[in-house]
Amino acid sequence: MTKAIKLLTALPQAQRERLMELAREVSFPEDSRIFEPGGTADRFWVIRSGAVHLDQQVTSRQRVTVATLGAGDMLGWSWLFPPYEWDFGAVAFSNVRAYEFDGPSVLALCVEDPLLGLSLVRTVAEILAHRLETTRGKLMDQYAIRRRTGLI
Repeated sequence: MTKAIKLLTALPQAQRERLMELAREVSFPEDSRIFEPGGTADRFWVIRSGAVHLDQQVTSRQRVTVATLGAGDMLGWSWLFPPYEWDFGAVAFSNVRAYEFDGPSVLALCVEDPLLGLSLVRTVAEILAHRLETTRGKLMDQYAIRRRTGLI
């Protein structure tokens, strides 16, 4: 399995500093919903402290946690890809402090500084690859458990 990538530590220092010029500090209280699936994705966050659950609505009354993110993790990538809508929901599992980045401003910076843009996209791609690999592993574990217990 690949190692988890942290956006701010993965970027070269000069590019990280340019990106951080666009950051603003925000906080979310425990149990607050940060975004809903289908909502407009126009920003992303790097978690400084606390934990966030990414969830998926499976029935009208049930959500399933698909990932838990913590300090250093990037929250949200849908701002980077059309149609710019959240695929999952996110809720603060504990009090969360984060750096918030405005997606259109970051995209404009990427156009202005193509090396930063390439580094950012590569890093986000690595983050996505790691999360897909982790999710695949969890699904395989769930399949094995269900098979062992006769549920499938």
